[in-house]
Amino acid sequence: MNVDLELVQRVQAGDKKAFDVLIMKYQQRIVHVITGFVHDPVEALDVAQEAFIKAYRAIPNFRGDSAFYTWLYRIAINTAKNYLTARSRRPPASDVDAMDATNYYDAPELKEFETPETKMMSDDLEQGIHQAIEALPEDTATAIKLREFEGMSYEEIAEVMECPIGTVRSRIFRAREAIELQIQQIMGEGE
Repeated sequence: MNVDLELVQRVQAGDKKAFDVLIMKYQQRIVHVITGFVHDPVEALDVAQEAFIKAYRAIPNFRGDSAFYTWLYRIAINTAKNYLTARSRRPPASDVDAMDATNYYDAPELKEFETPETKMMSDDLEQGIHQAIEALPEDTATAIKLREFEGMSYEEIAEVMECPIGTVRSRIFRAREAIELQIQQIMGEGE
């Protein structure tokens, strides 16, 4: 954390290369966070880039009250939410074109390594979990994503979401209940 603060101070003093170091350090984590909201990997990269640009512009205001990653994380989440809001106002994109189709053929995740039954059950579970999370209120969904996908502690989540730890615990509990119910429904259908 002291290294981050030193790098931030160097950026604030005009050293642009110090910000490049911060980008290299946190780029993967920020892209992963944004992918939780923006499911298209290419669009997630664009949103991450926009988040880093916003962070660079706002870094003179960074006071070090929280960890740099926490501050950057807030910017990334807000940028992803703004992107989703703006995207919902746009007309849908066109269908897959011929050039994209060749890319899908080579995608390793499309190759079959499982039996059709286990693949279907796995896909159903994954889809059910994502649907359960998406159906949650925004604050509850954010809390469970931070805990389960980002591995953040309750304290870190409380800091990022700017709420008491008890509220975080309650949100995560409700999210887990909703996900468990969804899993039980899916498993019940499979029997």
